[in-house]
Amino acid sequence: MNNLVILPIIIPLIAGLIMILIRKKILVQRIIGIFTIIVMGMVSISLMNQIKENGIQSLQAGGWEAPFGISIVADMFSAILLLTTSIVALFCFIYSFSTIGREREAHYFYPLFLFLITGVNGSFLTGDLFNLFVCFEVMLISSYVLISLGGTKLQLRESIKYILINVISSSLFLLAIAYLYAITGTLNLAHLSLRVAEVGQDGLLTTVSLLFLIVFGMKAALFLFFWLPGSYSAPPTAVAAIFAALLTKVGIYAIFRLFTLVFYHEPQITHLLIGILGAITMLLGAIGAVAYWDIKKILTYNVIVGVGFIIIGLASFTSMGMMGSIYYLIHDIIIKALIFLLGGTIIHITGTSKLKDMSGLIRNHPYLGWMFFIAALSLSGIPPLSGLLGKIFITRGTFEAELYWLGAIGLMTSLMVLYSIMKIFMNGFWGETYLSKEMEKGSMTKSMTLAIGCLTAMTIALGLGAEGIQVYVQHATDSMMNPHEYLEAVLGKNPIR
Repeated sequence: MNNLVILPIIIPLIAGLIMILIRKKILVQRIIGIFTIIVMGMVSISLMNQIKENGIQSLQAGGWEAPFGISIVADMFSAILLLTTSIVALFCFIYSFSTIGREREAHYFYPLFLFLITGVNGSFLTGDLFNLFVCFEVMLISSYVLISLGGTKLQLRESIKYILINVISSSLFLLAIAYLYAITGTLNLAHLSLRVAEVGQDGLLTTVSLLFLIVFGMKAALFLFFWLPGSYSAPPTAVAAIFAALLTKVGIYAIFRLFTLVFYHEPQITHLLIGILGAITMLLGAIGAVAYWDIKKILTYNVIVGVGFIIIGLASFTSMGMMGSIYYLIHDIIIKALIFLLGGTIIHITGTSKLKDMSGLIRNHPYLGWMFFIAALSLSGIPPLSGLLGKIFITRGTFEAELYWLGAIGLMTSLMVLYSIMKIFMNGFWGETYLSKEMEKGSMTKSMTLAIGCLTAMTIALGLGAEGIQVYVQHATDSMMNPHEYLEAVLGKNPIR
């Protein structure tokens, strides 16, 4: 039993509750928030090292043995995501200081931010499906308020669409849970893995697995992504950045967890379908990114492309492809937060998101311009930045699985991503300067510069120092490709059947 496992859930939850009690003390809330997120990151690092030395860590709440109680489980995959979440949460939190506005701060923005992170962390750590549903709802309820906080017409219109799609997916989630429990008699992930392996994944279980794929695909914007471009364009920059970085990734995590731990016995059906959905998602997302001349639309469609690319590593179901997905998932969380913060800063300065109404920003904002250029290259997988290694491994994984068409689509859409994001750079930063310093709608503050600068440094460091995290990524890959390690950590060496 390891009590450290529960801390990434408990710490932001308690901090958020304390913030509610000191609603008017904004500075104190900011300090508590920064301290909380840093502590979360330190706990995540400690967990990663414990898992590296002693294997998967688990906690059975209340002393009830699995599968009867509530299991909290941290393997290397979830621990890596916890640390990455802490990093992007910290810098999005700092960025919000000068951009979110006093009105939103006074209406519980900071506690809601931490409640969102509580739900995300809980989703990464829970060891059973029902509590995964609970953590999803904690995350989603916080996001419902954050997306509508401020009450602009655009926010309210898009929040209705966002809430509706998530209510539908949550209802289907409960339906899928009910069917699975009726068939297996358990919801503990480790116990489910054992039961499905014993009885075999027949047609009925495969059908239930596809229902889960629909549920998590809706939440991750896999194929069913029509709600995302508008919803992620509506809220303030700091909120849009944390949404783009984390919310779709929780859905991706759930797909990876279920289809490597429970439903991995019929890959010719389930994983092939995942690959097809990933390919369609990449193609449609890339077409959207290329077609639009609005910064918000281009960036949101690039979120969709990233979802499809990560998922094809799982579709290959090879160690190389899975390793590439983990590398790319870390990269994508960081780079999506960065690119949304950069895009929001451009809009903050110019007062518009339309590329044809801006030009020559690099003359007055050279640092912003070159940070955007670095982020654009990283997003496209240009060496030696953080996107390269994940793309190489995922492509090799698809080739090893003889899914050549899937790897080719991934490479083609990468070129389309490069074109779409460089379109922002060439039209926004290059050319004649339309706006003088005096005509600009806003200016960069220290908190904005710090957040963007640190995330830019992170994407460079992750690319140049990828070897430093290789042992952790390899450990996570081995754990997912070998479910028995997870079963033994949760159920013990003589599991209850």
